[in-house]
Amino acid sequence: MGLVDDPKDEQQILNKELSSMHPKPEANRLTGTTEWHAIDWQKSFRLLKNLRSRIFRAAQEGNHKKVRSLQKLMLRSHANRVTSVRRITQLNAGKDTPGVDQIVVRTAREREKLVEELRQHQPWKAKPARRVYIPKANGKRKLDIPVIGDRCVQTMVVQALEPEWEAKFEASSYGFRPGRSCHDAIERIFRYARPDSRRKWVVDADIKSDRRSGCF
Repeated sequence: MGLVDDPKDEQQILNKELSSMHPKPEANRLTGTTEWHAIDWQKSFRLLKNLRSRIFRAAQEGNHKKVRSLQKLMLRSHANRVTSVRRITQLNAGKDTPGVDQIVVRTAREREKLVEELRQHQPWKAKPARRVYIPKANGKRKLDIPVIGDRCVQTMVVQALEPEWEAKFEASSYGFRPGRSCHDAIERIFRYARPDSRRKWVVDADIKSDRRSGCF
């Protein structure tokens, strides 16, 4: 698929390509039901990557209006919807952990139903999270677990917001960024800290919690 600049043209291309993913068009079109086993995942990932790339480039160019238009398109994207459901219900380690509704999604039919629910719920209203306590060395830590549907929505929103902020982050930032890990940070520190480096100083800082304001 060629890259286009008009979101309306992008929507038309999305509809055209999604309808050609499978001999049964109803399996992947933006309206109607979704047949889980008929989804062309390779094409879905390609559509998703293309939209992410366009959001990233628009953010780099400072075209905020275009960024917002593309992000709205991403949130309506069928490819984003099905890949988010796939990640949450099939790939994530917490796929068998329910929220307050005690619902987990394991079968293809249940995933199809979830995709349709995500398409119809606009705007989305989040359900309460289930709170559990994880044992730690110094006591317990609270962990709030959203329901499966809310986790899918969060993943969809990440796909829309992440490319914009990736264009703004510093190159030396490694925390919670896609395609980066602590090993990349260690490698960069090694390059700067070795004896033949020109950098002669190190700054070590820690942020102290302010209980009055509730920060951190």
